Amino acid sequence: MADTDKVFAGSIPKLYETHLVPLIFVPYAADLAARVGSRALSRVLEIAAGTGVVTRALASALPGNVSVVATDLNQAMLDQASATGTKRAVEWRQADAMQLPFPDGSFDAVVCQFGVMFFPDKAKAYSEARRVLKPGGVFLFNVWDRIEENEFADTVTTALESVFPKDPPRFLARTPHGYHDSRIIERDLANGGFTASPRFDTVAARSRASSPRVPAIAYCQGTPLRNEIEARDAARLGEATDIAAQAIGKRFGSGAVDGKIQAHVVTVES
Repeated sequence: MADTDKVFAGSIPKLYETHLVPLIFVPYAADLAARVGSRALSRVLEIAAGTGVVTRALASALPGNVSVVATDLNQAMLDQASATGTKRAVEWRQADAMQLPFPDGSFDAVVCQFGVMFFPDKAKAYSEARRVLKPGGVFLFNVWDRIEENEFADTVTTALESVFPKDPPRFLARTPHGYHDSRIIERDLANGGFTASPRFDTVAARSRASSPRVPAIAYCQGTPLRNEIEARDAARLGEATDIAAQAIGKRFGSGAVDGKIQAHVVTVES
Protein backbone atom coordinates (compact mmCIF):
# COMPACT_ATOMS: atom_id res chain seq x y z
CA MET A 1 0.00 0.00 0.00
CA ALA A 2 1.29 3.47 -0.89
CA ASP A 3 1.50 5.97 1.96
CA THR A 4 -0.92 8.27 0.11
CA ASP A 5 -3.61 5.54 0.07
CA LYS A 6 -4.57 6.50 3.64
CA VAL A 7 -4.59 10.28 3.18
CA PHE A 8 -8.10 11.77 3.11
CA ALA A 9 -7.42 15.49 3.39
CA GLY A 10 -7.89 18.84 1.65
CA SER A 11 -11.05 18.82 -0.46
CA ILE A 12 -11.29 15.00 -0.48
CA PRO A 13 -13.60 14.64 2.58
CA LYS A 14 -16.22 17.04 1.16
CA LEU A 15 -16.20 15.47 -2.31
CA TYR A 16 -16.21 12.01 -0.73
CA GLU A 17 -19.35 12.88 1.22
CA THR A 18 -21.21 14.66 -1.58
CA HIS A 19 -20.27 12.37 -4.49
CA LEU A 20 -18.94 8.99 -3.34
CA VAL A 21 -21.19 8.31 -0.35
CA PRO A 22 -24.50 8.40 -2.29
CA LEU A 23 -22.85 6.64 -5.24
CA ILE A 24 -21.61 3.48 -3.52
CA PHE A 25 -21.80 3.56 0.28
CA VAL A 26 -25.44 4.17 1.24
CA PRO A 27 -26.88 0.69 0.47
CA TYR A 28 -24.10 -1.07 2.33
CA ALA A 29 -24.44 1.26 5.31
CA ALA A 30 -28.11 0.32 5.58
CA ASP A 31 -27.17 -3.35 5.29
CA LEU A 32 -24.60 -3.17 8.10
CA ALA A 33 -26.92 -1.16 10.35
CA ALA A 34 -29.68 -3.74 9.87
CA ARG A 35 -27.32 -6.60 10.75
CA VAL A 36 -26.12 -4.81 13.89
CA GLY A 37 -29.65 -3.78 14.83
CA SER A 38 -30.85 -7.38 14.94
CA ARG A 39 -28.75 -7.95 18.08
CA ALA A 40 -29.20 -7.01 21.73
CA LEU A 41 -26.69 -4.22 22.32
CA SER A 42 -25.74 -1.49 24.74
CA ARG A 43 -22.55 -0.03 23.24
CA VAL A 44 -21.29 -0.06 19.63
CA LEU A 45 -17.90 1.02 18.27
CA GLU A 46 -17.39 2.02 14.67
CA ILE A 47 -13.84 2.09 13.33
CA ALA A 48 -12.75 3.83 10.11
CA ALA A 49 -16.05 5.73 10.16
CA GLY A 50 -15.05 8.12 7.38
CA THR A 51 -17.62 10.84 6.87
CA GLY A 52 -20.20 8.96 8.91
CA VAL A 53 -22.55 7.21 6.50
CA VAL A 54 -22.72 4.09 8.69
CA THR A 55 -22.74 6.22 11.84
CA ARG A 56 -25.87 7.98 10.60
CA ALA A 57 -27.47 4.64 9.76
CA LEU A 58 -26.62 3.24 13.20
CA ALA A 59 -27.92 6.35 14.97
CA SER A 60 -31.21 5.97 13.12
CA ALA A 61 -31.58 2.18 13.38
CA LEU A 62 -30.48 1.52 16.96
CA PRO A 63 -32.58 2.33 20.05
CA GLY A 64 -31.72 5.56 21.80
CA ASN A 65 -30.28 3.73 24.81
CA VAL A 66 -27.56 2.13 22.64
CA SER A 67 -24.48 4.34 22.66
CA VAL A 68 -22.48 4.75 19.44
CA VAL A 69 -18.80 5.69 19.36
CA ALA A 70 -17.47 6.52 15.89
CA THR A 71 -13.73 6.72 15.23
CA ASP A 72 -11.45 7.38 12.28
CA LEU A 73 -7.72 7.90 11.78
CA ASN A 74 -8.32 11.06 9.72
CA GLN A 75 -9.61 14.00 11.75
CA ALA A 76 -10.65 15.77 8.53
CA MET A 77 -13.10 12.95 7.78
CA LEU A 78 -14.53 13.08 11.31
CA ASP A 79 -14.90 16.86 11.01
CA GLN A 80 -16.96 16.32 7.86
CA ALA A 81 -19.00 13.60 9.58
CA SER A 82 -19.68 15.79 12.60
CA ALA A 83 -20.67 18.73 10.39
CA THR A 84 -23.15 16.53 8.51
CA GLY A 85 -24.54 15.34 11.82
CA THR A 86 -26.61 12.39 13.02
CA LYS A 87 -30.23 11.84 14.04
CA ARG A 88 -29.15 11.59 17.68
CA ALA A 89 -25.98 12.21 19.61
CA VAL A 90 -22.97 9.98 19.01
CA GLU A 91 -19.40 10.25 20.25
CA TRP A 92 -16.84 11.19 17.57
CA ARG A 93 -13.25 10.32 18.39
CA GLN A 94 -10.02 10.32 16.40
CA ALA A 95 -8.38 6.91 16.83
CA ASP A 96 -6.03 4.47 15.13
CA ALA A 97 -7.76 1.12 14.60
CA MET A 98 -4.47 -0.61 15.35
CA GLN A 99 -4.22 1.05 18.77
CA LEU A 100 -7.72 1.70 20.06
CA PRO A 101 -7.97 3.98 23.12
CA PHE A 102 -10.58 1.86 24.89
CA PRO A 103 -10.43 -0.71 27.71
CA ASP A 104 -10.81 -4.43 27.12
CA GLY A 105 -14.38 -5.68 26.74
CA SER A 106 -15.92 -2.23 26.22
CA PHE A 107 -18.33 -2.93 23.35
CA ASP A 108 -21.00 -5.40 22.27
CA ALA A 109 -20.24 -4.84 18.59
CA VAL A 110 -17.45 -3.40 16.47
CA VAL A 111 -18.48 -2.24 13.00
CA CYS A 112 -16.33 -1.19 10.05
CA GLN A 113 -17.51 -0.24 6.58
CA PHE A 114 -14.90 -0.53 3.80
CA GLY A 115 -12.08 0.39 6.14
CA VAL A 116 -10.14 -2.79 6.87
CA MET A 117 -8.51 -2.68 3.41
CA PHE A 118 -6.64 0.46 4.54
CA PHE A 119 -5.15 -1.06 7.71
CA PRO A 120 -1.39 -1.58 7.25
CA ASP A 121 -1.41 -4.52 9.71
CA LYS A 122 -4.80 -6.15 9.43
CA ALA A 123 -4.16 -8.86 12.04
CA LYS A 124 -3.16 -6.16 14.53
CA ALA A 125 -6.34 -4.18 13.81
CA TYR A 126 -8.41 -7.35 14.17
CA SER A 127 -6.73 -8.15 17.49
CA GLU A 128 -7.69 -4.67 18.73
CA ALA A 129 -11.30 -5.17 17.62
CA ARG A 130 -11.36 -8.48 19.46
CA ARG A 131 -9.76 -6.95 22.56
CA VAL A 132 -12.39 -4.23 22.97
CA LEU A 133 -15.27 -6.64 22.36
CA LYS A 134 -17.14 -8.20 25.25
CA PRO A 135 -17.27 -12.03 25.30
CA GLY A 136 -19.98 -13.03 22.88
CA GLY A 137 -19.69 -9.76 20.99
CA VAL A 138 -19.57 -9.45 17.22
CA PHE A 139 -17.22 -7.88 14.69
CA LEU A 140 -19.05 -6.88 11.51
CA PHE A 141 -17.31 -5.41 8.48
CA ASN A 142 -17.48 -5.30 4.72
CA VAL A 143 -14.92 -5.25 1.92
CA TRP A 144 -15.27 -4.54 -1.77
CA ASP A 145 -15.17 -7.49 -4.13
CA ARG A 146 -12.58 -7.54 -6.93
CA ILE A 147 -12.60 -4.45 -9.11
CA GLU A 148 -14.06 -6.23 -12.13
CA GLU A 149 -17.30 -6.71 -10.13
CA ASN A 150 -17.48 -2.95 -9.47
CA GLU A 151 -18.08 -1.40 -12.84
CA PHE A 152 -17.50 2.33 -12.37
CA ALA A 153 -14.26 1.81 -10.41
CA ASP A 154 -13.04 -0.63 -13.04
CA THR A 155 -13.89 1.76 -15.88
CA VAL A 156 -12.13 4.69 -14.22
CA THR A 157 -9.00 2.62 -13.49
CA THR A 158 -8.77 1.43 -17.08
CA ALA A 159 -9.40 4.93 -18.48
CA LEU A 160 -6.54 6.46 -16.48
CA GLU A 161 -4.08 4.09 -18.16
CA SER A 162 -4.36 6.33 -21.22
CA VAL A 163 -3.50 9.43 -19.18
CA PHE A 164 -0.42 7.97 -17.50
CA PRO A 165 0.54 4.97 -19.67
CA LYS A 166 4.02 4.55 -18.16
CA ASP A 167 2.78 4.58 -14.55
CA PRO A 168 -1.00 4.26 -14.36
CA PRO A 169 -2.63 5.05 -10.99
CA ARG A 170 -3.73 1.78 -9.39
CA PHE A 171 -5.14 2.96 -6.05
CA LEU A 172 -8.65 1.59 -6.63
CA ALA A 173 -7.48 -1.87 -7.67
CA ARG A 174 -4.67 -1.99 -5.11
CA THR A 175 -6.43 -0.90 -1.93
CA PRO A 176 -10.25 -0.60 -1.92
CA HIS A 177 -10.59 -3.60 -4.24
CA GLY A 178 -7.42 -5.42 -3.24
CA TYR A 179 -8.62 -7.35 -0.19
CA HIS A 180 -11.45 -9.66 -1.21
CA ASP A 181 -10.05 -13.19 -0.85
CA SER A 182 -12.02 -14.92 1.91
CA ARG A 183 -9.12 -17.25 2.70
CA ILE A 184 -6.79 -14.32 3.37
CA ILE A 185 -9.41 -12.50 5.46
CA GLU A 186 -10.07 -15.66 7.50
CA ARG A 187 -6.33 -16.12 8.05
CA ASP A 188 -5.90 -12.51 9.18
CA LEU A 189 -8.84 -12.83 11.60
CA ALA A 190 -7.30 -15.98 13.07
CA ASN A 191 -3.95 -14.21 13.40
CA GLY A 192 -5.84 -11.46 15.22
CA GLY A 193 -7.08 -13.97 17.78
CA PHE A 194 -10.58 -14.77 16.53
CA THR A 195 -11.24 -18.49 16.98
CA ALA A 196 -14.75 -18.65 15.51
CA SER A 197 -15.16 -19.16 11.77
CA PRO A 198 -16.28 -15.97 10.01
CA ARG A 199 -19.42 -15.83 7.92
CA PHE A 200 -19.16 -14.31 4.43
CA ASP A 201 -22.16 -12.88 2.60
CA THR A 202 -21.74 -11.50 -0.92
CA VAL A 203 -24.02 -8.51 -1.50
CA ALA A 204 -24.52 -6.95 -4.93
CA ALA A 205 -26.13 -3.54 -5.40
CA ARG A 206 -26.46 -0.80 -8.00
CA SER A 207 -24.47 2.40 -8.25
CA ARG A 208 -26.49 5.20 -9.86
CA ALA A 209 -25.69 8.78 -10.78
CA SER A 210 -27.29 11.58 -12.79
CA SER A 211 -24.42 11.73 -15.28
CA PRO A 212 -21.04 10.06 -16.06
CA ARG A 213 -19.27 13.05 -14.54
CA VAL A 214 -20.53 12.32 -11.02
CA PRO A 215 -18.67 9.00 -10.60
CA ALA A 216 -15.65 10.45 -12.41
CA ILE A 217 -15.39 13.26 -9.85
CA ALA A 218 -16.20 10.87 -7.00
CA TYR A 219 -13.31 8.55 -7.77
CA CYS A 220 -10.73 10.93 -9.29
CA GLN A 221 -11.18 13.78 -6.82
CA GLY A 222 -12.98 12.35 -3.77
CA THR A 223 -10.63 9.45 -2.96
CA PRO A 224 -6.87 9.02 -2.50
CA LEU A 225 -6.77 8.25 -6.23
CA ARG A 226 -6.52 12.03 -6.44
CA ASN A 227 -3.23 11.88 -4.53
CA GLU A 228 -1.85 9.46 -7.10
CA ILE A 229 -2.95 11.61 -10.04
CA GLU A 230 -1.56 14.79 -8.55
CA ALA A 231 1.73 13.07 -7.66
CA ARG A 232 2.18 12.31 -11.36
CA ASP A 233 1.06 15.74 -12.62
CA ALA A 234 -1.21 17.97 -10.54
CA ALA A 235 -2.08 20.04 -13.61
CA ARG A 236 -3.73 17.00 -15.20
CA LEU A 237 -6.35 16.28 -12.51
CA GLY A 238 -9.07 17.95 -14.58
CA GLU A 239 -7.99 16.10 -17.71
CA ALA A 240 -7.93 12.78 -15.88
CA THR A 241 -11.44 13.44 -14.54
CA ASP A 242 -12.68 14.34 -18.02
CA ILE A 243 -11.25 11.15 -19.53
CA ALA A 244 -12.78 9.04 -16.76
CA ALA A 245 -16.16 10.69 -17.41
CA GLN A 246 -15.85 10.03 -21.13
CA ALA A 247 -15.07 6.36 -20.51
CA ILE A 248 -18.07 5.97 -18.18
CA GLY A 249 -20.26 7.72 -20.75
CA LYS A 250 -19.04 5.43 -23.51
CA ARG A 251 -19.81 2.30 -21.47
CA PHE A 252 -22.99 3.35 -19.65
CA GLY A 253 -24.49 6.18 -21.72
CA SER A 254 -24.34 9.96 -21.63
CA GLY A 255 -27.35 10.50 -19.36
CA ALA A 256 -28.10 8.89 -16.01
CA VAL A 257 -25.75 5.96 -15.41
CA ASP A 258 -26.21 2.69 -13.55
CA GLY A 259 -23.42 0.22 -12.73
CA LYS A 260 -22.95 -2.87 -10.63
CA ILE A 261 -21.22 -2.78 -7.26
CA GLN A 262 -20.45 -5.83 -5.13
CA ALA A 263 -19.01 -6.44 -1.68
CA HIS A 264 -18.51 -9.15 0.93
CA VAL A 265 -19.95 -8.74 4.43
CA VAL A 266 -17.97 -10.53 7.14
CA THR A 267 -19.42 -11.49 10.53
CA VAL A 268 -17.31 -13.05 13.28
CA GLU A 269 -18.12 -13.67 16.95
CA SER A 270 -15.65 -12.88 19.70
